[in-house]
Amino acid sequence: MPRRPSVTHRWLTAVTWPVGVVLTSWDYMWRSTPLHRSEVTVPPPSSAVPLLAPPERVSGDEVLSQDDGAGPLFHRRYRTRIREPRLGAEELMSSLASDVNQAAPTTFARFQRVRGEKHEMQLGDEYVVRMPGPWDGPVRVIDVSPRSFRLATLEGHLEAGQVEFRVVPVSEGLLEFEIESWARSADRLADLLYHRARMAKEVQLHMWTSVLQRVARLAHGRIDGGIRVLTRRVAAEREPGRARRVARLRLADLQALPVNFDPAHAPRYTQTHGWHVDDLSVTLPGEPSGEPVDHGSWQTAKLLMDQYQVADGHHLQAFFDPNEPLEGRDILLEIRYLLLRFHVGVRIGTPYDEIRVIDNQQVRVFGWSYQTLEGHLEMGELHYEVWKWLDHGDVEFRIHAYSKPAPTGPLWRQLGFRILGRHQQLRFYHEAGRRIRRLTESQLDLADVSPSHHAAAQ
Repeated sequence: MPRRPSVTHRWLTAVTWPVGVVLTSWDYMWRSTPLHRSEVTVPPPSSAVPLLAPPERVSGDEVLSQDDGAGPLFHRRYRTRIREPRLGAEELMSSLASDVNQAAPTTFARFQRVRGEKHEMQLGDEYVVRMPGPWDGPVRVIDVSPRSFRLATLEGHLEAGQVEFRVVPVSEGLLEFEIESWARSADRLADLLYHRARMAKEVQLHMWTSVLQRVARLAHGRIDGGIRVLTRRVAAEREPGRARRVARLRLADLQALPVNFDPAHAPRYTQTHGWHVDDLSVTLPGEPSGEPVDHGSWQTAKLLMDQYQVADGHHLQAFFDPNEPLEGRDILLEIRYLLLRFHVGVRIGTPYDEIRVIDNQQVRVFGWSYQTLEGHLEMGELHYEVWKWLDHGDVEFRIHAYSKPAPTGPLWRQLGFRILGRHQQLRFYHEAGRRIRRLTESQLDLADVSPSHHAAAQ
């Protein structure tokens, strides 16, 4: 059992906490450092971040793994660059590890060592992040290197997972400091406070961004470019409930359904003949000229399209068998509007990857389309494409679609779709474009120049 602070210390902390809250809130409101926040939701396969197991000489008792928690998994990165520091990377980390409170917002939160020697951090040391109320956070040191250390949460913490502090020399006179965590709420109450009410989330955000500001001061440098905060919310993998079982049955039924229009007449499906024709283009992070870069913007967007990450899950939920080949794959779409749910089917055609010449410029295009099936609210075809202009490296996500309301189904549904459907359709196109851009940026941000844990430790 990790030792806990005394009753006297708890009372003293509780008495001073209201003052700390006021001072911290004031500091939060008048923060002058630019803060760049980004948050996206990704499927479980995109989250695979292996957590470190405590080494053999460190006890694993009371350690909370992410599997012990409740709610979605959150992968967070808080990062800043420090210009002209007087301390080098290893000097800075040594100073921080000797007394973490040098960088903690001690008016509101304080690291109290409950196991281990003062002025030195070693494997197996334990701290309690003292924040009155439900915020106490017992942690154990499970990894230490000259440029990093990692903490694992213990029973009684608000979260289940790990957090790592690391510093990396970028160039002469420039360091990058990052706090990276992989955790989910420790229980349902914590999930309510963090994910639902978002109260604990803002407390945590302010705490770690305050640490980054104080680390810059500890290094006797200045923050360059503000603070970047990237949050990836990983969708939870749950056993199929009744709704998912029903969706799987409906997905199987799609195999017998035909397309509800004649694709052979596509050239006639124009606005003149009463069809909606839509085109959307969204700029993605660029690349060097030439063929797409490995794990670059074009390939990342292509993978997101293969996973059908255009659907945000709030207004449109997609069900499909990822083991089926992309060509000919059926997708069951659950369209959500207020309390209404509509299940419709689409079928993917033949994917294409080709070089096109447009205005004497070569562009690499990957794409695929799906066509609406019988029973859909509309009829038509929608193309998703990712383009790379080979001459200058610009990358784009594009949507091209032609559609019109389907003349089938209950009269009330046809009428409702004609009144509201077009607005929701255009909204989906724009949300899909913004979502692919956010996901692409976040995936590239996770794979950028910041080294991995092992590289940072060297």
